[in-house]
Amino acid sequence: MDEKIDYDTLEELLKRCGSNWDAAQTHGLLTGRLAIAGVPAGPDWMLQVLEGVEEDNALRTESQKHLEILYQLTFWQLSERLSEFEPLLPSDLEDVGLRTVALAHWCEGFLHGLVSTKHGDDLKERLGAEPLSDIIKDMLHITRAGLDEESDEEENESAYVELVEYLRVAAQLCYEELADTRHHKSESK
Repeated sequence: MDEKIDYDTLEELLKRCGSNWDAAQTHGLLTGRLAIAGVPAGPDWMLQVLEGVEEDNALRTESQKHLEILYQLTFWQLSERLSEFEPLLPSDLEDVGLRTVALAHWCEGFLHGLVSTKHGDDLKERLGAEPLSDIIKDMLHITRAGLDEESDEEENESAYVELVEYLRVAAQLCYEELADTRHHKSESK
């Protein structure tokens, strides 16, 4: 898939249209919902992100276009299992402090995506077992991430890069670990 979504563009659109979600949270939410529900997650996710935004708001329409591309791209990255999944975060040219805040917001969105979908006993059991329970605990810690004031910029940058790589792999692992749950859920409808 050749289309890409620019973090800054989506961030600005969401702010200007009045969404309560930022770009990183939005993508984390989508990724968590896709892991739980697969394709059917899209419409509810978009409604949640644009909740409270007036239907006739021109920026809502523009935001929806970008969100639809983000949905398709993210689903493709996760479902193709080509290790191309990337969390939507600010450019590496941005300050590491700003990127760290976005990283924490991405994890908040992801965790919200996991828990805001209706859960059956099977899913609760899966989320409470390894490796998913460890990933959830790690992401909870990352939601409180901040810069280490005692470390230099290079150390903070290195730590940030490691966390992004961890999230990239963890999100893909969650998607794969929950495949049976998604398939069972779609068969029972």
